[in-house]
Amino acid sequence: MKKVLRHLIIYVLLILLALFMMGPFLWLLSVSLMPGRNVFANPPAILPTFIAFDNYVQVWEFMDFPRYIINTVVITLLGVVFNIFLSCLTAYPLATFRFKGRNLVFTLLISTMIIPSATAMIVHYLTIQAFHLGNTFLGVVLPAAVSVFNIFLMRQTFLGIPTDIRDSGKMDGASEFRIFVQLVMPLVKPGVAVIGLLEVMAFWNNFLWPIVVLDDPQKYPLAAALTYLNGQFSYNFGWIAAGTMISVLPIIIVFLFTQKYYMEGIAGAIKG
Repeated sequence: MKKVLRHLIIYVLLILLALFMMGPFLWLLSVSLMPGRNVFANPPAILPTFIAFDNYVQVWEFMDFPRYIINTVVITLLGVVFNIFLSCLTAYPLATFRFKGRNLVFTLLISTMIIPSATAMIVHYLTIQAFHLGNTFLGVVLPAAVSVFNIFLMRQTFLGIPTDIRDSGKMDGASEFRIFVQLVMPLVKPGVAVIGLLEVMAFWNNFLWPIVVLDDPQKYPLAAALTYLNGQFSYNFGWIAAGTMISVLPIIIVFLFTQKYYMEGIAGAIKG
């Protein structure tokens, strides 16, 4: 009986904690389903007094959502591909090869994580302009094409691969590149899935750097477009909430379908 009561208390506390953490999201969802003036209700209306989709219809007609979604998909795909490709190529030799200065290189890479990314924004902007990549999707993606955290994650994942895998490939006469592509990469799919999920969220929700690089608002990703239009809404919170819900819906769907690989990848990286 005591065991059942203890589990009941734990579940109740966990549910309350989950509702507290989801509070802002639930409030945003509630506002998107009601007239914008209800945002000022006191106490805040977590649950809508009635459900209407007028805000979604009106904001969809007001904004060119298909264009902004296509822009976001292109930027996100480029960012994910670059990050997976470059992170794996950098992490693999740091995990498997034995060369002088390997630990020093890895330590220097890790030490750069303490530098705030915002401090490099001016350097990134000048570099992008020097390569004539301003107002292009490539200019949006390249400064975040690889991250030290992803390199660290993949290095830890590669460390968990038995050395016998590489040895068997060498005995069969396979080149190092073939061992990497055909033998090792299929074993680190959870780590790749983690990078994919993290970068999908990062690039999909990125709004500051695209505004800095892109001169043409028609090239904005969805998050930047919503921020750009906030002023034109004249604080119509119902439209803003509906637009935000539309923008985060793909992220929620992607996470629901990849959460299994995400947990496996994080666990593998910690063990590695």
